[in-house]
Amino acid sequence: MRLAQCHNFHDFRRLARDRLPGPIFDYIDGGADDETTLRRNSASFEHCDLLPNVLRGVQQVDLSVTVMGQKLAQPFYCSPTALQRLFHHDGERAVAAAAAKYGTMFGVSSLGTVSLEELRKAYDTPQVYQFYFHRDRGLNRAMMQRAKEAGVEVMMLTVDSITGGNRERDLRTGFSIPFRLTLAGMLQFAIKPNWGIQYLTHEKFRLPQLEEHVDMSGGAMSIGRYFTEMLDPAMNWDDVAEMVRTWNGPFCLKGIMSVDDARRAVDIGCAGIVLSNHGGRQLDGSRSAFDQLAEIVDAVGDRIDVMMDGGIQRGTHILKALSLGAKAVGLGRYYLYPLAAAGQPGVERALGQLRAELERGMKLMGCNSISQLSRANLRFRPG
Repeated sequence: MRLAQCHNFHDFRRLARDRLPGPIFDYIDGGADDETTLRRNSASFEHCDLLPNVLRGVQQVDLSVTVMGQKLAQPFYCSPTALQRLFHHDGERAVAAAAAKYGTMFGVSSLGTVSLEELRKAYDTPQVYQFYFHRDRGLNRAMMQRAKEAGVEVMMLTVDSITGGNRERDLRTGFSIPFRLTLAGMLQFAIKPNWGIQYLTHEKFRLPQLEEHVDMSGGAMSIGRYFTEMLDPAMNWDDVAEMVRTWNGPFCLKGIMSVDDARRAVDIGCAGIVLSNHGGRQLDGSRSAFDQLAEIVDAVGDRIDVMMDGGIQRGTHILKALSLGAKAVGLGRYYLYPLAAAGQPGVERALGQLRAELERGMKLMGCNSISQLSRANLRFRPG
């Protein structure tokens, strides 16, 4: 399969699987435990039907939204994800360029492989910096100060990852950074030599947001050990409230799922929350963000910007989330598969197709703008 033959999420996933060594594909593709939540994230949209209106004179469609004070040309954004240069040698550079082309926000992870300063200088579109809460409070302050000096607009703290999920696909292949592959995992690299050639002939793999603080060389620290040894499971609401005050700008919590936690986020001054179960990669058996969306919007949607991620595969999925009250939706695997398949051209093609699906869907729904979507456009069927 070639890029020109990719017309949807599933096509990009197949092309990524064809091009990546098995352990790396499984790192993107897999979830925790039995992967129940991973499957549920997309399946949750299937219990919700769209109810269109006709003869509404829809000639032009405005897809723009404002989220946490940031104007986006599309109601979707590229969520921060880790290790992108493992999937394609351009990594975050490709994703940032594609997001900028479509006028939307992109995120840089503290486990990103391109520096947030480089990306901030290169593109004017809103940028989110996603980070984790470390035992070393000085490190937390230093990371926020660095983001502030770089000109990052939105700080995003991931709150559902005080320990790593049980990702059994990675255990079977031995996937880690640095690589500690099993024999089966090494065989997968041997039969996909093009990935290795690209990896070795481009700039050295780095984690520039962490390299001053974490020794990732010589097997000293793996990604799994980073989560278990450096992140602080004692993180609490007082800690986060102090960070919100220190940042003194749009601050977002990613990984909120309960009404109580959403209300606390409002109380400490957050500008936004992302309903997320980390793509089904953390607590297996947890509820899907889409299933929880209406409850959270009803509780706090008039006081804080509510977003969601997880399971987005179609423009109609986004229409359903927006109709329930989400201000925007985050994409993860939706752009990682195209990145792995073809770099920047792949991500651009995927985002362009998603925009086209959204615009078509809006016309068929009889809506000129995102603000015209409402729950009157939805009907839920028994699961």
